Amino acid sequence: MFSRQVISGAIRSNASRGMISRAGAALPSARSYATPASSIDSKPPVAVYGLDGTYASALYTAAAKTSALDSASKALATLSDVFKKDPKLAVILTAPTLSPGDKSQIIQELQRHTGGQDKGDIVKNFLQTLAEHNRLGLLEGVCEKFGTLMGASRGEVDLTVISAAKLDDKMLKRLETAVGKSEYSQGKKLKVITKVNPDIKGGLIVEIGDRTIDLSVSSKISKMNKLLTDTL
Repeated sequence: MFSRQVISGAIRSNASRGMISRAGAALPSARSYATPASSIDSKPPVAVYGLDGTYASALYTAAAKTSALDSASKALATLSDVFKKDPKLAVILTAPTLSPGDKSQIIQELQRHTGGQDKGDIVKNFLQTLAEHNRLGLLEGVCEKFGTLMGASRGEVDLTVISAAKLDDKMLKRLETAVGKSEYSQGKKLKVITKVNPDIKGGLIVEIGDRTIDLSVSSKISKMNKLLTDTL
């Protein structure tokens, strides 16, 4: 279908801009197809890195060219929720033993979750493109980085809060308010993203835009160990 052609062209275009060199891997060559001119600006509003970022940017470009950004965003947000509810999904998608039949069944199941949100089957075709190139394991990262692109297009900035255990809503609201009043927000609307990482031991790691504020216990321990090593 046409949208798969657009996706392939977008992947090749993004790779040719040098994005893929930062990911340290090569994308498969895409077939050459002409795409119609569009009055909509299809260029991703910000750069997102990594191989999943390349694919997210390609999907953004393809969706913009087919006037399907909103529907694609809703579909990927739904898939992102699926990953949160079922941690085993990410493991399944990275299994090297997946057969073409397995991949087809997985795509059908993912489509069941997105339902009628997928205008023009652009996400369905994108999933098929990932499957063909053995990249289904990138889907969770693609969902996250596509969300970043959509947020940037709406003038939002990501506020990522990483904690050792899940934070309650009251704490998150206080943190969002504090950051919103600081210079870090740049006066933009904040999009709060929460992550849990027990390895940080305690405290918080706050990422806003391209800045990171590390207030984690693990970071403090590392600094203390370095100080002791340097002293002794």
